[in-house]
Amino acid sequence: MLNELKPVEGARHVRKRIGRGIGSGNGKTAGKGNKGQNARSGGGVRPGFEGGQLPLFQRLPKRGFHNISRVVYSVVNVEDLNVFADNSVVDVEALQKAGLVKKLNDGVKILGDGKLTKKLTVKAHKFSEKAKAAIEEAGGTVEVM
Repeated sequence: MLNELKPVEGARHVRKRIGRGIGSGNGKTAGKGNKGQNARSGGGVRPGFEGGQLPLFQRLPKRGFHNISRVVYSVVNVEDLNVFADNSVVDVEALQKAGLVKKLNDGVKILGDGKLTKKLTVKAHKFSEKAKAAIEEAGGTVEVM
């Protein structure tokens, strides 16, 4: 019966209310013990700190080259643009709304895979040569943002 439904045993936890009087069992020092760095407000050490010992992430060997100025584009193929209506303007917002771009990284790049059958005005951050040719061949225009 719907009126007899209850959560599974152990699924619901009661929040631990600390510093609310001696009778609560967690009053006075609020479960932090007496004095010391961890008893203070804002106390404790940063994540990864090992008491002055060289931390694990510094002891491990580093491999490869990590380019800090790397640009990552969200890519969309020309074939995927056929979901839009004829003579429509396709920009980043339209691509996101259509679900073709889920995460906008450093911009959108249109690639030339497939065949475009619609006449569109496409606005993106970057185009491949093949994509540019395919869009213009279908009667559309290309605008670099």
